[in-house]
Amino acid sequence: MGIFSRLGTLIKSNLNDLISKAEDPEKMLQQVLIDMQSQLVEAKKQVAVAIADEKRLQKQFESEAERAKDWEKKAMLAVRSNDDGLAKEALARRQDHDNIASQYLTQWQAQKNAVEKLKDALRMLSMKIEEAKRKKNILIARKKRAEAQRTIQNTMAGLSDTSAFDTFARMSDRIDQMEAEAEAGAEIAGELSGDDLEMRFKKLEGAGSATSDAQLLELKAKMGVAGLLPGASPDQKQLGTGTPAAAGASAASAPAAQAASAPADSLAGSLASPDVMKEMEELDRQLEAAAKQAAAAGANDKG
Repeated sequence: MGIFSRLGTLIKSNLNDLISKAEDPEKMLQQVLIDMQSQLVEAKKQVAVAIADEKRLQKQFESEAERAKDWEKKAMLAVRSNDDGLAKEALARRQDHDNIASQYLTQWQAQKNAVEKLKDALRMLSMKIEEAKRKKNILIARKKRAEAQRTIQNTMAGLSDTSAFDTFARMSDRIDQMEAEAEAGAEIAGELSGDDLEMRFKKLEGAGSATSDAQLLELKAKMGVAGLLPGASPDQKQLGTGTPAAAGASAASAPAAQAASAPADSLAGSLASPDVMKEMEELDRQLEAAAKQAAAAGANDKG
């Protein structure tokens, strides 16, 4: 018996759990209202029956009271006719009807009070149903709001989950790996092509033009050859080459330049820096602007 009892309890608990999960508040409230409306209809029928009984008892009381009056009139008629025996019999019949009328009156009063209570209960039930309708609308609105909040919370929980961002990071790492493999494949293909010299020149080109210019200036400084900085103006080039006299002076000062080759190396290295080159280019632009202003002033004086 213990096993069967536990099995019955298990079945009942599972069924109750399934029923609880299947309950929809909106549908349940609607069904409750439908049941209450049915009860109201049945209550109205019962009240109608009670009112009918009350009216029937009232009519029976009135009928018996009317008969008692009739027999009283007959007794009076017998007295006028000097028939006391007939008058007594009429009075006895009147008393019977009075007794019956009294009973009907008692029942009628009790039924009337019961009908009034039933009417009050019916009105209360109707008010409860109207209140339930209003509460149903409020509860349904609260249910929908709760569902919306739960949906929002679930969405926010999904957004706060790091799995999506981890997926993005993992895909980014995979794409980086694919790009690296593609670059490695291109590099291996270039090395296997046998054109090593072209790859070497590409590496030199990739080192940047600034490095090449710096190396060229350093080489010219070592050789004692005057060079033109990148971006220098033609005027500066003329100043650098100079007149024949300047050339001679330059040739005469060659030993001194060779003697100062060590400081020239450091000077060339400093000239090769990007900041110095930018300042020289700015100086070139200023010199060109000054030359143009001087030329314009000379033209105005001649005019």
